[in-house]
Amino acid sequence: MLFQGQEYGAQTPFHYFADLHEEIAPKVRAGRIEFMQQFPRMATEEGKSQIEDPSARETFEECILDRNEADEQIVALHRDLLALRRSDPAFRQQEQGAVDGAVLSDKVFVLRFMNEENGDRLLLVNLGMDALLHSPPEPLLAPPVPDGWRELWSSENPKYGGDGTPHVETPEGWRIPGHSAVVLAPVTHG
Repeated sequence: MLFQGQEYGAQTPFHYFADLHEEIAPKVRAGRIEFMQQFPRMATEEGKSQIEDPSARETFEECILDRNEADEQIVALHRDLLALRRSDPAFRQQEQGAVDGAVLSDKVFVLRFMNEENGDRLLLVNLGMDALLHSPPEPLLAPPVPDGWRELWSSENPKYGGDGTPHVETPEGWRIPGHSAVVLAPVTHG
């Protein structure tokens, strides 16, 4: 799921807005202020004053996206992810039980998308710094073929502003770049 403008790095604010009848608009505004008070910063008088009027035309107009803000690296990232989701059978399938996952460390987890017909996919996500996992005892990492895994996609691709992704599966263990996601597919020949 993408939030409005996230697919191209928009800096435009996104306020809650609604086209309301005059008699209900004040009630919705009051309800919005009350709802936002669950956040300590917004419970202050200063915080309340920052809450936009949901029924004001200006609130809506402030949220109109400016496509000139598009960051080509962010656009490429989202375009490639959507294409991968659309074109790769392992990600496209909707079968129950076709995905399994495991936590590999306090910041690293893996999801394995099982697909007998077209080969499994492995999604490694590292929410922390670079990680080296020496022989992790996780069956989900086992390659479906003797030759192991190959990179299919990485958030560290230079076209997205990354530094590239070294081989994840190494003789020392699994090297997962920090703050990244890497998709692996079985090595195929021919």
